[in-house]
Order: sequence, then C-alpha cells, then structure tokens
Amino acid sequence: MFPFRRGPARVLPADAHRRARHEGAVLLDVREPAEWAAGHAPGAVHTPLSALLAGAGLPSAARGRPLIVICRSGHRSQRAARLLTERGAAAVDVKGGMNAWAAAGLPVVDDRGNNGSIA
Repeated sequence: MFPFRRGPARVLPADAHRRARHEGAVLLDVREPAEWAAGHAPGAVHTPLSALLAGAGLPSAARGRPLIVICRSGHRSQRAARLLTERGAAAVDVKGGMNAWAAAGLPVVDDRGNNGSIA
C-alpha cells in the first residue's frame, strides 16, 4: 500500500543545510520580521508567510529555484510550502523549523551577522 502524502515533502535540518549549501536550493524563512531579525540561518531569504498569503511573490533570489521553507517550529513552513507548490514552485519544508535547526547545532545569525537566537 502506498502512503498518502497531504503536501510537500519534509526534510530534516541537516538535509536542508546540505541542499542549500551544495545543491543550489534556497532556504526561505517565512517567519515575521522580528523573528527573522533575532536569528535566522546564514544565507536564508526572508518572505513572511503573511505576505505570501496576501499574494506577494517570491524575492528574485528565490524565483525559479528549489525552495526549502523554514519557520520557527514547522507549522507555518508546511503551509507556505503547500501554497508555493500550488503556485508551481518546487518546495519542501524543514521538519521542526528553526528550533530543530538550532538544536542540530546549525548556525543562527541575527540581522547584523552576529550569533542569533530563535524568537
């Protein structure tokens, strides 16, 4: 029997990090601006879920590239990945979000490039 998938695939933080660093995928952070400023993955691109839901397009750095969507815990990123997939993008989301990213020991920087925190 085949498993039923209700949406885009989910990846673990280490796989997301590898894909973003070595496979040309874009890590798309869909948290709100204050969360982003407190701490995000280096090299990530920021577009809040609220903007996507309002019809905003992707930043130019993310257009036409595979997307790895991330939020704080994985709930908003699932929703965003589903929305982006419906719009024709190749998108997966990070299981556990930035909380899992930081717990895996992956880098987090603030909006000034210093060590960041997950808000």
